[in-house]
Amino acid sequence: MAERAVHSISMRDRRVLVTGAGGFIGSHLCEALVNEGAQVRALTHYNSRSDWGHLEGLASDLVQELEVRAGHVQDAAFCDDLVRDVDTIFHLAALVAIPYSYVAPSSFVETNVVGTLNVLEAARRHGVRRIVVISTSEVYGTAQHTPIDEQHPLQAQSPYAASKIAAEKLAESYWRSFETPVVTLRPFNSYGPRQSARAFVPSVLSQVLTADVVRVGSLDPIRDMTYVSDTVRGFIAAATRGGIEGRTFNLGSGEALSMSDLLDAILEVTNRSVQIEQDSTRVRPGSSEVLELASDSRAAAEELGWRCEVGLREGLAHAADWVAAHLDEYKPHVYNI
Repeated sequence: MAERAVHSISMRDRRVLVTGAGGFIGSHLCEALVNEGAQVRALTHYNSRSDWGHLEGLASDLVQELEVRAGHVQDAAFCDDLVRDVDTIFHLAALVAIPYSYVAPSSFVETNVVGTLNVLEAARRHGVRRIVVISTSEVYGTAQHTPIDEQHPLQAQSPYAASKIAAEKLAESYWRSFETPVVTLRPFNSYGPRQSARAFVPSVLSQVLTADVVRVGSLDPIRDMTYVSDTVRGFIAAATRGGIEGRTFNLGSGEALSMSDLLDAILEVTNRSVQIEQDSTRVRPGSSEVLELASDSRAAAEELGWRCEVGLREGLAHAADWVAAHLDEYKPHVYNI
């Protein structure tokens, strides 16, 4: 089907809130929004060190353009004040590490479910123009058909996935009950600079660049890898297109590959030869492992005018360069859940 004409609104001078701003994708989103001329309020996770996460690594002149606030989305009163005077929200704040959800599931409910409820309720109270809720392809579970479109059944194969399904359903309920202008996005596996070692690509890169033995989990699962700048463009498209309230969109490349093939691509990009060992502690429980995620993102192409632009080798090269320059931020000998 041919792409239809899409009508976008400029981000320039829009008052924007990014929750989860200090994280991997959140920091890239803040950078892109400032460069587009938006007025950005950036929520970082409160800590006593005034550490703003990955916002600390942005250019100083760009950081000066941000209104940084520290806090927690689990606090309803805090969220109500946080949302005041903004017209657009990108809600990224979440716990995302699947292995950690096995050992601390209630933390995922408090952050991902209750936190989303607090942001939605604050957005409703203050009449926010658009709230983009960031979900995940993990809500699909192992593919029942491929490629996976937005009508694919949802299946919670981890406490993390369950929390994100619940967050999605809250967003849907606020659209249907109150006409809160929500758009939900399901990014497939994003990667790139600033990503933590809880994810496959930086975990392997940090080991490849420092050791002769690389420990991995299962190499059989199939994933759809999306470079972070493409993911961010999809977020902004969802915030600026008219007439898509209440909709859900996949964001993926449509070119899925096994973790084994991804590992080979990383070794090719880094020109390294290493010994590969499977570490049983890195393998998900059998019924929890999502075996295949391959995106059908035609709706995003047709409705948002979005598609991936960065190829896998190019993206992996950028990620490798960043990890190599920031090895002091990684613990390659430790399994980071």
